[in-house]
Amino acid sequence: MSNIKGPDSAQNHEFERIVNQYQKTLLRMCYLYLRDKALAEDAVQDTFIKVYRSMNKFRGDSSEKTWLMKIAMNTCHDIHRSNWFRMIDHQISPEMLPEASVPFDKNENDLVEAVMKLPVKLREVILLYYYQDMHITEIADSLNLSQSSVSGRLKRARDKLRTVLERRDFHE
Repeated sequence: MSNIKGPDSAQNHEFERIVNQYQKTLLRMCYLYLRDKALAEDAVQDTFIKVYRSMNKFRGDSSEKTWLMKIAMNTCHDIHRSNWFRMIDHQISPEMLPEASVPFDKNENDLVEAVMKLPVKLREVILLYYYQDMHITEIADSLNLSQSSVSGRLKRARDKLRTVLERRDFHE
């Protein structure tokens, strides 16, 4: 029993820093992706468990944020594919979103609703690019896609959003 060692205190401090720095960002991203607060909280918790278990495996090939987003997006994908996810109501409003680091502008309501109605593949690149300020290379790393695929999805998403918002403006 004397050979059993507790967790490395330096690793614990590093993990605590990561949680404090990225918890709100990951919660917002997971909530936007999953459209359910409880599921988003579960996804963030699962993400941090995976991060803790693999901290010593992080090689630094990408930024810390990219690495965390990749784990969080994969966790959200797993939840999204589950049978449980298919049975819940996914209707959310911008007011229901977890607190952002920048205050939510009520004039963005139509845009947020349009983003939330995009197909998952298009929504996730918009969320990562605009809401998480990630570069195309970071998004490609996070989603295991080529940079050209990310650029194409981003263009298609912008085109769809433009069409939806122009239609809305035309009808007002």
